[in-house]
Amino acid sequence: MKYVVLIHSNPASWVHPMFLHQQEQLEPEARATKLKEFGALMAEIHQSGELVESAALDAPSTTKTLRIRDEQLTVTDGPFVDVKEHLAGFFLIDVASEERAIEIASRMPDARYGTVELRPLADLSDMER
Repeated sequence: MKYVVLIHSNPASWVHPMFLHQQEQLEPEARATKLKEFGALMAEIHQSGELVESAALDAPSTTKTLRIRDEQLTVTDGPFVDVKEHLAGFFLIDVASEERAIEIASRMPDARYGTVELRPLADLSDMER
């Protein structure tokens, strides 16, 4: 079963795509602990073959928002949505059960400070190609 783990974090805490889970208010020891936990989780799901793909997204200020209305394309800078959290990155995992997907997602450090969304991939195998 494939799931996408979506990481939502506060754009004000954006430091670098590799360290999105580090919140500015954390003490250095807490940051080190979270980074160690994250590294252990990544190593585990990589070695088990459950990690299919992952990527961090760049800062919200680099976003382009596209809309087509009345067949006219409009491209604007930034998401221009007043939100406290933004989509910071994702992990695509392939696991044996929903329970395992929940266990992995709950171990993401962002679950403590931001939001981690777990969504199964839709089965589109019966759609015409």
